[in-house]
Order: sequence, then C-alpha cells, then structure tokens
Amino acid sequence: MDQKTKKSTELEKSAPSHLMTPFEELERWFDEAMPLRRLHRWGWPSLGELTRPLERIAPRVNVIDRDDEIVVRVEVPGVKKEDLDITLTDNTVTIKGETRREEKEEKGDYYRCEIASGAFARTVGLPNDVDTDKAKSSFKDGLLELKLPKTSKTKRRRIKLD
Repeated sequence: MDQKTKKSTELEKSAPSHLMTPFEELERWFDEAMPLRRLHRWGWPSLGELTRPLERIAPRVNVIDRDDEIVVRVEVPGVKKEDLDITLTDNTVTIKGETRREEKEEKGDYYRCEIASGAFARTVGLPNDVDTDKAKSSFKDGLLELKLPKTSKTKRRRIKLD
C-alpha cells in the first residue's frame, strides 16, 4: 500500500460517521440544559405535546382593528352553527361551542388519537368599545366572522402633525 492510500484510509477511519446538523446540536444542548426533556425519549410526553390539547380547546382568533369597526375571525372547524354561543360586552367577546363525533368505533385500539370532541370557550378582549346592538355575524366553512361597529366615542381618528 502506498503512502497516499494509507493516509486516505486513516482519515476515513478517524472521521466521524455522522456529523450533527445545527438542529441536532441544539437538541443535544437543550437535553443537557433541561434534563426533564430526556423523559420524552423514554415515552413520556414532551412539553409541546402536553400543551397541544389546549390548542384544540381554544379556537384560534384574529382581531382586526379598522377605522369604524372591529372584525373578529374565529376558526371553528367541525362545529355546527347551532352549536355556537356568542356573547358580547362593550369590550369583550366570548365564543363558546361544542364539537361532537357521532361515530363510535369499537374495533381495534387507537395508535394515535388527535381529533378532539368536546366543549370549548374563548374570551377575547377588544381594543375598543363596540356598539353591541349593531353587531353582525356570519359563519361559513368553519370560519366565524363578527363585525363589531365601534361606538362613536372610540372611533379611530388621525391627527395631523403641525
């Protein structure tokens, strides 16, 4: 074996078989910094997995502050219109609802069960007072939209700089 081939073989033997990606290095660093994360490797749920059920309970909400109105959009997939209850005050809106699964499966064990059914409630603070008597709502394809006119005392107004 010549010198060049011998050096090449030695380099191959000494080089690690797998270089860690930056994400793997970060994961290892977190494992060292927070020992409880190691429990996930033994089948215990991670913190993210523990908080995921809470995401299903509280629907996602967008609140848009326009000049004369506030628009609230709420994701409620799988919820029927008649299963929604909306209450409104001058500065909060509460959306309550329930998802139901009619189908019941008796055969086999679930390997993974992520589809949730049950009641939920979400109260959202509004950036301004609204006129509750003039509120309008629409519901289509699992998206609830509320248009809430601002009261005259809280309408947005631009001020010119002198």
